[in-house]
Amino acid sequence: MEEIKGYVAHIIYRNEENAYTVFELDYGKGAVTCTGFPLSISEGESCLVEGEMTQHPVYGDQMRVRTYQAIEPETTQAIFRYLSSGAIKGIGESLARRILKKFGEDTMRILDEEPERLAEIKGISPRKAREIAAQAEGKRDQRDAMIFLQHYGIGGGQALRIWKTYGMKLYEVIKENPYRLADDIRGIGFATADEIAARVGIRADSDFRIRSGILYILSQVLMEGSTWMERSMVIRRTAELLSLGEDQIDLQLDNLAMDRKLIIRKQAGTAQVYAAGAFRREQQIARALLELDTAPLAVSGDMTTEERIREIEEREGIELDDLQRQAVLLAADHAILLISGGPGTGKTTTINTIINYFEEEDMEVLLCAPTGRAAKRMKEATGMEAMTIHRMLGVRARAEEEEGEGKASAAASFLTDFGRDEENPLEADVIIVDEMSMVDMYLFHALLRAVRSGTRLILVGDVNQLPSVGPGRILQDLIGSGAFRTVILQKIFRQAAESDIVLNAHRILKGEMPSLGNKSRDFFFLERDSLPVIYKNTVQLIREMLPGYVKCSPDEIQVLTPMRKGNLGVERLNQVLQSVLNPPAPDKKEYVREEVTFREGDKVMQTRNNYQIEWQIRGNFGLPLEKGTGIFNGDFGRILSVDPSREILTVRFDEDREVDYPFAELEDLELAYAVTVHKSQGSEYPAVILPLLSGPKGLFNRNLLYTAVTRARNCVVILGSREAVRTMTDNVRENIRNTGLEDRIHELCFSENK
Repeated sequence: MEEIKGYVAHIIYRNEENAYTVFELDYGKGAVTCTGFPLSISEGESCLVEGEMTQHPVYGDQMRVRTYQAIEPETTQAIFRYLSSGAIKGIGESLARRILKKFGEDTMRILDEEPERLAEIKGISPRKAREIAAQAEGKRDQRDAMIFLQHYGIGGGQALRIWKTYGMKLYEVIKENPYRLADDIRGIGFATADEIAARVGIRADSDFRIRSGILYILSQVLMEGSTWMERSMVIRRTAELLSLGEDQIDLQLDNLAMDRKLIIRKQAGTAQVYAAGAFRREQQIARALLELDTAPLAVSGDMTTEERIREIEEREGIELDDLQRQAVLLAADHAILLISGGPGTGKTTTINTIINYFEEEDMEVLLCAPTGRAAKRMKEATGMEAMTIHRMLGVRARAEEEEGEGKASAAASFLTDFGRDEENPLEADVIIVDEMSMVDMYLFHALLRAVRSGTRLILVGDVNQLPSVGPGRILQDLIGSGAFRTVILQKIFRQAAESDIVLNAHRILKGEMPSLGNKSRDFFFLERDSLPVIYKNTVQLIREMLPGYVKCSPDEIQVLTPMRKGNLGVERLNQVLQSVLNPPAPDKKEYVREEVTFREGDKVMQTRNNYQIEWQIRGNFGLPLEKGTGIFNGDFGRILSVDPSREILTVRFDEDREVDYPFAELEDLELAYAVTVHKSQGSEYPAVILPLLSGPKGLFNRNLLYTAVTRARNCVVILGSREAVRTMTDNVRENIRNTGLEDRIHELCFSENK
């Protein structure tokens, strides 16, 4: 570690969100480029930095700053440089000279202790003196806060977020209850808060610690997709986390329930523990659905529904089966309709007929889906504009957290605020949502808030797909409740029946072994038991065999896997595929983060909804044509550039949206040559490669195999073991989710029918 004293000659780059800064430090004998996270920094400011010198092949010597401390200017020249730099608004070169002429080397003390004396100088009124004093005090408070937080091992972006959240109250929070940090601030988890608490001297069995531990476990429950956990399991997991006795946890569990931080409900002899916010969200969804379902609807025109359907069939040259016809009839007469069906069962034809029906009635129809790729597929299938639910609702970022849910509540660090809600509902007579199995309870609640009374809501999906990444299993619970009209499409139509992808998908659902005889045109099985051979064949399929066969580029072919770890998990497969498909080259810059190399040209994916991140679409000469915010879980992109000097990685996502990621904020980005089956939901690829040998029972199940196979449009290739396919087909064990939406619906129905 080296220590340098100097002044900030130039700020090259500054990210105000996380405080990451590239600046030039003049230390008398020259200047050095520094990178780090100073909480407060101004050009002209004297400072003491400590860090490590590194040698960059292009930009030369750089210092990676570990600690940054602003210090008092030691000479009149340094004082003038600081005051005239613009660090304090309202003071320029001329005024800085007058201040120095009046107070000389005593200037900084005057600013700190007697700022009212600035009014003695011509051109500075008492009001302006107070404003200057307030600025100087604010900067001093920030610097003091940075030093204080560094003492507890907190720096950089975390320190900035703490300052923005609490201001001067941070001292009270850190010393009295640092566990609040885990609840209130993104990027600070329970483990970090617990470490700070230990340094502060908070006892291991303190009420603060136990309560925070319980709420942390409930936030993990939400991250796992459930909305509640059985009481004894909450106690056991919290006791293991905190290394305390279960009786101590039990007491605080009841205290949190009394404070309404969590909800405990007895259901079928089980004590279910909910984070308070998750329980309220389920209640709100149930109430909104039941109110929507009983609202009066607009009446049809001069034709009967049956007559209108026959007219559409004749015009479009189609013939609906009984279940498809029933779906259209129910859509016409009821506010809420659930439609589920597997591949080849005519969901698209049904949706198109419903759209045609309502358009004939001069009704406004909106189409949406949970992801950009799913919305794009919907648009291609219907010929109508379709958009993501987020975009339709006009998403905006909101940093506040739901009480009792914590920042991990929706498997995303930020809750959201939408331009569309009860006060500004969607202008539509009919809203059709596709891929409903992917919609978690938070997004569904936001959608329901924006649906006005009298609107028809048609929810379409495949109930056999994997559930949403976020908490809940909305489609399954709504169907299971029996409270709403539901059509399960079952007939496999002739054209779809010619596809072995479709036939094998339905075999898997029935628990039958898919046909692996390789007499198919779109479903292939290559039995392999050697990892190197599987790696080699996967590359050959992507590069040489499949692109011409399915008429697509190698980039469009997707490798799917059930798991993250292991030799055929996402992490290892991405290393192997990257080394061959995008190897290192002198003209390709790269950045290594936690053993993952991000290289120019890499295929990557966003792994968390980020509503704040900015994107832009650039035109000629790099000029921005359009700007917006929000990149979402499952969005695919390509790394355009890696800029080590600014520590920025630029990714181009679908629709030519470009995003600049600071190196310090790459935790939500990962390589995507291979992705988990869970992450592939809502997507469809020309060809899917599925390497399978063995894996954990919780993942090697029928539900996951079915989802993987149905992601392919033209071709599926399974590489590996026949026994692995058999194991997955036979294994009906799924990752069981504990959710209460069905119970909330029944409770409300019962109370209304009393």
